[in-house]
Amino acid sequence: MITYKRLFAGLASIVAMLTVGAGAASAQDYKLGLLTSMSGTLAPAGKQVRWGTEFAVDEINAKGGILGRKIAITLEDDESNPQVAARKAERLYQDVKVDFITGTIHSGGTLAVGQLAEREKKPMATTVSYSSNITGSQCNPYMFRVNAHAGIQAAAMVTWLAKNVKGERYVILGPDYEMGRNAADLFSAEVKRNGKTVVETIFPPLGATDFSTYFGRIRAARPDVLLTMTPGNDTVRLLTQMKEFGLIPASFKLGGAAGAVTAGNIGAIGDAAEGFITGASYSADLDTPANKAFAPRFKAKYGEDPDLFAVDSYSLVYLIKAAAEKAGSLDAEALRKAIPGTSWDTPQGRKSMRKEDNQASLNMYIIEVKGKDFKIVGTVPAAEIKIPNECTKF
Repeated sequence: MITYKRLFAGLASIVAMLTVGAGAASAQDYKLGLLTSMSGTLAPAGKQVRWGTEFAVDEINAKGGILGRKIAITLEDDESNPQVAARKAERLYQDVKVDFITGTIHSGGTLAVGQLAEREKKPMATTVSYSSNITGSQCNPYMFRVNAHAGIQAAAMVTWLAKNVKGERYVILGPDYEMGRNAADLFSAEVKRNGKTVVETIFPPLGATDFSTYFGRIRAARPDVLLTMTPGNDTVRLLTQMKEFGLIPASFKLGGAAGAVTAGNIGAIGDAAEGFITGASYSADLDTPANKAFAPRFKAKYGEDPDLFAVDSYSLVYLIKAAAEKAGSLDAEALRKAIPGTSWDTPQGRKSMRKEDNQASLNMYIIEVKGKDFKIVGTVPAAEIKIPNECTKF
């Protein structure tokens, strides 16, 4: 007997595998698996990842696709969980026969899917994940990253803070999982390299609901700067609770990783985010012709400004196009070989994919929250950011 519960579960599974966009996919389409976080802690980022990817696909398909082939997106929700990401990636490879997977946010999920991509010998890319290990110690030739990892963010941001914010004492707060620990290590290293001192490091669990238990440690540390690596909804809870307990407005400068305060969660944070500083590869107020053409069209379609997750996801689809046209093919192996060394234009500026580790080289901007807007207060050109090569597998 089929119960309503079982029927709804079956329908939910079918809906999750539906191809996004106009019309059903054909055998000739290039199949893009969009495996991202539509629920859970990382959902605010996942929304922008989906929008940015779809926006680029719609533009490219309207002009005939890539090498005459339209792109068909199959969307899956990884629920902000790396185990779910691995399971659904397996389904995308085996059942949908996707040619390329993108969208993963959780660094642990990206690493897990990267192993499957290497097994399947099909390229994949993250447009969000921060752990440097993805293109470093756990790199593989089928894994690419178009966004700035935590080390790139730290190199740009901490150097700017050391020059522009008085004080020697830094507190670092990072969620207790792959990205948070890796980012905390990288930010700590940059603090020390700039002659400052990390006086306290705090690791709440990912998805923590009560940050007040850590406020005594923050007060006791007497920081001049507090840097957080919390993502999405975690940052909403952290900053709003800091305001409730009187830590905001603060005597210290508040900042953090690029995914902490974004267009996706700034509305929920409200004025608790005022003055927050980050180092990111994009801001909607970026004054370039390409961004002036892109940002208003994006906002008109989705009702929100694009954030760095949207624009990095948008730029990834154009990287696939540029590499395919360079190779003259969308064959998986031909594309994998063509992506390294490719340079392409994006609303952020020109990016280049490094051959040695499949990490994009890109400009970085120092961004401050003012009201409900993000304002660029400094620029660090890509040429000035030294990215160590920690990939030894290819």
